[in-house]
Amino acid sequence: MEKKLKGVSFGEILFDVFLEHKKIGGAPLNVASRLSSLGADIAMISAVGNDANGKILVNYLKDAGINTEAVQVNDTYSTGIVNVILNEKGNASYDINYPAAWDKIEKSVENIAIVKDADFFVYGSLSSRDSVSRETLKELLAVAKYKIFDVNLRIPHYTKANILDLMNEADFLKFNDDELNEICEDLHSNKKSLEQNIKFIAEKTNTPTVCVTLGSHGAVLFHQNKFYHNSGFKVNVVDTVGSGDSFLASLIFMLLNGKSPQYAINFASAIGSIVAQSEGANPVISQSEIEDFLCGFEQTDCNSEESNTFSNN
Repeated sequence: MEKKLKGVSFGEILFDVFLEHKKIGGAPLNVASRLSSLGADIAMISAVGNDANGKILVNYLKDAGINTEAVQVNDTYSTGIVNVILNEKGNASYDINYPAAWDKIEKSVENIAIVKDADFFVYGSLSSRDSVSRETLKELLAVAKYKIFDVNLRIPHYTKANILDLMNEADFLKFNDDELNEICEDLHSNKKSLEQNIKFIAEKTNTPTVCVTLGSHGAVLFHQNKFYHNSGFKVNVVDTVGSGDSFLASLIFMLLNGKSPQYAINFASAIGSIVAQSEGANPVISQSEIEDFLCGFEQTDCNSEESNTFSNN
């Protein structure tokens, strides 16, 4: 029987507003939602406004089995909104309102206790764009056991100095390829290949696990000084919103449950692809759907003992 992982996701919870509809989102919420669906015990640390959108978000988290005791209600700032623009390939760009309630996550004894009790702590760069949430994040990082940094660069909501500080705190780094290239350039890497730059970052920040997503070309994982690759799954993309978040959640779940790194990256890439061929960040994915998807591709061994690892709560 698998260990019941306990985790905390810190940062923005909000509404992604598209041209004709809106969807619940925010990278930390998306990660938490997918982790909960996989069977992890997840708490969310964030803030919403005292408004209708905030109530909807908190109810969504509760329905998803996520602990909301540390989701604060702010009477001054409204619940976060992001305007999402999709290009002809379904790739998204974002206009993120500021300030929002999640920029003002306050320090609390309760927050510290929740993080101390967890096996892992997930955070991103966007949640530290404001000094209030940034100071809270620093305090929580000081007590977290295992720290997972989703770099998630959003112009103009970060500084190079803050990104480097957050990277130096992490035990696990996740980038997309553009983010990796930007940060390696900032750090004056003279490396040419993707793998060389991944090792450069791992050594520069003393981080044992680094993962880089490559869009339709899959992902690369550097873990315990070895590289693992997934070349991607060909799907009809509806939109890419949240696909990287579900990828990260699935990779965390598999690695921390002791699955082989190769199986973990295959599984995570499959779930990310299924999300990309669905509308919105958090589609429901059944056990049979993920198993059928994985078994349809030669890079996954359907007879492996690790193939039967996905369970909904």
